[in-house]
Amino acid sequence: MHEQVVRIAETGDDRRDLFLCHAWDDREGVALDFSNLLKGLDVTVWFSEMDVPLGTSLIRRIDKGLASSRAGIVLVTPSLFASLNSDGIASQELSALLATDRVIPVVHDTTFDELRRYSPLLAARSGLDTANCDSLDEVAAKIADTVLVD
Repeated sequence: MHEQVVRIAETGDDRRDLFLCHAWDDREGVALDFSNLLKGLDVTVWFSEMDVPLGTSLIRRIDKGLASSRAGIVLVTPSLFASLNSDGIASQELSALLATDRVIPVVHDTTFDELRRYSPLLAARSGLDTANCDSLDEVAAKIADTVLVD
C-alpha cells in the first residue's frame, strides 16, 4: 500500500503550522536553529524573530501568531525556566498554548523531570527530548511529521 503525504490546506490569512514558544535568550541560538530546521522541512513557523516587524506591538503580534497557528511548540531550555520564573512573555505564550490541545514540548539541555518542577501541565504532554534523539534535525523531522497528514 502506497501512502501519500498531503499538506493540510492553508488559507490566505497567514496561517502557520507551528507557533514556536521560546525564551528570549534562546532567540539567536537554539530557537533560531530549530525554526530554520523546521522551515527547511517545509513547515510554516511563527517565530518572533522573523514575524514581529520593528515598530509593531510585540504582544499584539504574538496574540495574532498564536491565533493563526495550528499548533504550538514549546522549546524547553534552562533559559525558558528563568523566563517562566519571571513571568515573562514566554509564560504568557505557554498559558495560551496550555489552554489548547495543540502544544508539543521539546526538551533541550534539560529534562522532563526538571520541566515538571516548573510546569506539570506541560510536562504531562507528549513531547520530545533532544537527549533521546541523534540531533535537533531528527526532532525537527519528527515534529514536521506531526503537521502532515496522510
